[in-house]
Amino acid sequence: MKNPFLLAIFLVGTIALPDISSRGTQELTNDGLTGASQAILSFLDQRLAVVYPVIQRFKSLITLDPYNVTKTWIGSDICSYRGFHCDNPPDNTTAVTVASIDFNGFQLSAPSIEGFIDQFPDLALFHVNSNNFGGTVPSKIVNLRYLYELDISNNRFTGQFPTAVVGMSGLTFLDIRFNSFSGSIPPQILGQNLEVLFINDNGFTASLPEIPGDGTSTTHILFLTFANNKFNGPLPRSILRSMSTLTEVLFLNNDFTGCIPHEIGFLTGASVIDIGGNKLTGPLPISLMCLEKVEQLNFAGNLLFGAVPEAVCMLLRDNLVNLSLSDNYFTHVGPWCRGLLDRGVLDVSNNCIPFFPGQRSMQECAEFFVKPKKYYCPHMWFHNFFSCRYSHVSSSSASAFMPMVAPSP
Repeated sequence: MKNPFLLAIFLVGTIALPDISSRGTQELTNDGLTGASQAILSFLDQRLAVVYPVIQRFKSLITLDPYNVTKTWIGSDICSYRGFHCDNPPDNTTAVTVASIDFNGFQLSAPSIEGFIDQFPDLALFHVNSNNFGGTVPSKIVNLRYLYELDISNNRFTGQFPTAVVGMSGLTFLDIRFNSFSGSIPPQILGQNLEVLFINDNGFTASLPEIPGDGTSTTHILFLTFANNKFNGPLPRSILRSMSTLTEVLFLNNDFTGCIPHEIGFLTGASVIDIGGNKLTGPLPISLMCLEKVEQLNFAGNLLFGAVPEAVCMLLRDNLVNLSLSDNYFTHVGPWCRGLLDRGVLDVSNNCIPFFPGQRSMQECAEFFVKPKKYYCPHMWFHNFFSCRYSHVSSSSASAFMPMVAPSP
């Protein structure tokens, strides 16, 4: 450079350039980048500064945002971002952090949530129902020590059951419905301290596992749904035996086979039991009369046969709202059960009951009953076993039950 004056200006300008690489989190801008000419963000708490770039990176991955949710994800006030909720973390009541994320119904699209959910160390709730998130559930969520509700239902998640949730002792609510998970489910999840477990409407196969242990332990699950998968094999006795706290249990629309275990009578807290749309066979177990709180019972669309148990109709008649036995092969309905028919509670359409309207043809029934004994239960006496003492039955009902005398016409 021939002009010494210009050379001096160039050297001075070079020495005066700022070292932007040394700036910390308080140099972050609206785009999560650093720069001398851009506005510097000031955060209410360092914990919010840490997750700011995580949010901005996830924002860049979103390909569809019909409700313009991400337009609110600007600036340092993360607690005002739509879908993000702040609170004081348990380990520091004076700090402020992102405690929950609720994207329910936003219909956001992103290929993955990896590098997002697992980067919020103080997260307690993560609800993203009805979006279009794909990929698998990050294994690092096991490090979220405060997480107790995880709802990723109605998305496009794939792969095996998210085993990272197994052993998360604080988790009480797990909803992975309406995705494309496949394979089997780990037996440990059934013995975990969950209150809600929704895994229906996926592609799970294989048989349901027995709950680990000696069979005497109990779980605290209140709502359990296996519906609309491809589970096969028998209904696990340990699940029925150890879940007396269940309020609702749905096994419908799978490929369960075998006979209904008498342990179903242990579900004494259940108001809804739905096992319709499977391939279960044999008679109904008499232990159903132990279900003192049940209102909805569905066994429709199976291969069940025999007489509808009179004791069940009599002892459950006060609470039952619906007892669906349609599309089976039952052959007899007694007086107590006819009373439920008259009230519109019992449905026995499309069975094999003589002289009843809306039944299968004689040929169809005959073909079923001459089939091999694969439809018969190996230990039929178990269907007459029950463990309750009719504590829910009035004295008048109990006296009527003992001799099994039919009511007067």
